Amino acid sequence: MRLLEAVAEREHGAPAKQLARETGLALPTTYHLLRTLVHERYLRREKGLFFLGEAAERLSSSGAQQKRRSTVNDALARWRDSIGVPVYYAIYRDGEIEVMCVSDTPGNPAVEEWADFRETGHAHAIGQCLLAQVDEHTRRDHLDRYPVQSITPYTVSDSRTLLQRLEQTSRMEPVTERQEYALGTVCAAIPITVGETAGTMAISLPSHQADRLLPAVRQLQTEVGRALGSLALSISI
Repeated sequence: MRLLEAVAEREHGAPAKQLARETGLALPTTYHLLRTLVHERYLRREKGLFFLGEAAERLSSSGAQQKRRSTVNDALARWRDSIGVPVYYAIYRDGEIEVMCVSDTPGNPAVEEWADFRETGHAHAIGQCLLAQVDEHTRRDHLDRYPVQSITPYTVSDSRTLLQRLEQTSRMEPVTERQEYALGTVCAAIPITVGETAGTMAISLPSHQADRLLPAVRQLQTEVGRALGSLALSISI
């Protein structure tokens, strides 16, 4: 690792002897480790100089992605604590609903995924909010693959009714559902679009606290609006 760090600091490459001095390693050990790192493609050698290789660059890219994901997780945890509700972040990517992050506590637990979120987008606020953002062709294609079905007695009854509801959804208004996915639970989601990616932040509450739903999601909407600029890159991962 010290060798990799030393090479990373040398944009124009460095010879083995210089790297040995900087890392405090014996020269034979340095040569052995450098050969191994070149073989594994963490380093590459050109004209006696060592540079970072493709494997190290992939590692760096993964680290940056983890940092961006951590930024989103931290934001969700902050909103979870300030609003006092579980907070979810999801996107619509490659024809699928993907829940990327969930932040909850034992006192405010997230909804248990008892029916696959990807297959039941018609029944929960996350899915409805995402489907309301995509174009009509994408929306109908999704419902062809994952037909509307009864999840609870409150679930939307058929695809025509759902499509009408989605078409009437105001662009920036929260999407709410009450016990459509899980009995005893109400949920709300707000749309977030970064580039061409449809995303959403959502909350859930026990149904006996339904009167808190709209004030809580409005508070989330305000918090997200304040932070969206700094989160734009992170939430596009």
